[in-house]
Amino acid sequence: MSTISPDKKYVIGIDVGSTTVKMTVVEPDSKEIIWSKYLRHETRQPEMTRDMLKDIHLAFPELKNEQIRCFITGSGGGPIAAQLGAKFVQEVNAVTMAVEKMHPDVGSVIELGGQDAKIIMFKTAKETGDKTAQTSMNDKCASGTGATIDKCFLKVAMPREEISVLKFDPTKLHHVAAKCGVFAETDIVNLVKSGIPRAEIMNSLADAIVSQNLAVLTRGNTLKSKVLLLGGPNTYLPFLQECWRLRIPETWAERGYDYDKSIPIDELIFVPKNSEYYAAYGAVLFGLYEPENVGKYRGLEPLEEFINHGR
Repeated sequence: MSTISPDKKYVIGIDVGSTTVKMTVVEPDSKEIIWSKYLRHETRQPEMTRDMLKDIHLAFPELKNEQIRCFITGSGGGPIAAQLGAKFVQEVNAVTMAVEKMHPDVGSVIELGGQDAKIIMFKTAKETGDKTAQTSMNDKCASGTGATIDKCFLKVAMPREEISVLKFDPTKLHHVAAKCGVFAETDIVNLVKSGIPRAEIMNSLADAIVSQNLAVLTRGNTLKSKVLLLGGPNTYLPFLQECWRLRIPETWAERGYDYDKSIPIDELIFVPKNSEYYAAYGAVLFGLYEPENVGKYRGLEPLEEFINHGR
């Protein structure tokens, strides 16, 4: 555990998503993450945020409220920001800042959240060398996201210990509709009723999700290597990672995209360390460029009041 300096202002980054809360504490000089946690909130976004902040206070009892700055992002972050005194940071900006800081050589990002999916493609201007980010996001439907995957896991009744060791096998795939989460669940149920093995069903779902996102979110553009895989599903489902590593190079071959084939594919398309915290960490990086009086932490009392009486 890092020692807290009484002369520094530490920065808390919070990502309140549709299914989880992610939180980081960052030392401002080194920009090092000295504490982090990732938990499902079970639709209790403010309560889980409060509980995780309590964990921070327990982990760093010498850390005073006035030493804390707070920056928040995610689909559920808006209503909570005012209670904490936090500055709200748009999620795509937060993720982009984190990627540019930790992986400046990355060409594309694929992030799957609980109920949204996004692809970020970086372009560098030949004349100036300036780098710009082009973002495409699906936040209108939960198809191809963690929420659909969770529901299908329940319908298939696959134990978590099987999920963690499942390998992607493209030789036994079945049709799963990927354009709509409800249609995908219907197809999954029909496959279960037909007696299709669980591994084949989940591999079929992964392939449908990957194919749908590559077809729709790229908007006709070609992903550039290296490709960073972010978000809970990409982090915790190895068979989904393997599916990306199969299908993305296929699109590169179809489109004649030239990439360095001497680099192993799991280094070209990879899940980085702390991948589930990129939005929370990026919110911190964004905040470090803000004036010192922005994001001043108000403590837990206003959030407690909001939870008990304010909603």
